[in-house]
Amino acid sequence: MTFAGLMFLSYPRAVRSRITAVHRLCRHYLAENTSEARAWRLLRNWLSSAQRVQFDESGCFEVVGCDTGKRYRVYRRVAPNVCELDDAGQPKEGLCFIPAGQLVLGDVMLAQKVALETDERSALAAANRFPPGRTNWRPF
Repeated sequence: MTFAGLMFLSYPRAVRSRITAVHRLCRHYLAENTSEARAWRLLRNWLSSAQRVQFDESGCFEVVGCDTGKRYRVYRRVAPNVCELDDAGQPKEGLCFIPAGQLVLGDVMLAQKVALETDERSALAAANRFPPGRTNWRPF
């Protein structure tokens, strides 16, 4: 045990309890303040209540394109993670488009959602397309 650890044991029990509580609080705050944690919170704030329920239950959410009205599903995983859905809700075509830069997954998914909902044509123009059978369309 280190010298600091021995000193800690010499404190009265109530003081040790408070120090331990503050230490846990700091660890919790630091864990909740990572770029990934902030990205997931931001994404959840931008999802509609229906999208949030979908995301919580299945790890993906659906988006309606602003220009064509087509439905897309955004999966919680590294690209390729977007697919166009047919009328039955099955993957019709896979799409791969991500924003430039080193972003965590929650930020990438939010950018894809916003792009499809506000500038669908540009997002589709930038996307690489492939048949949905080339990948396994499951979350994670």
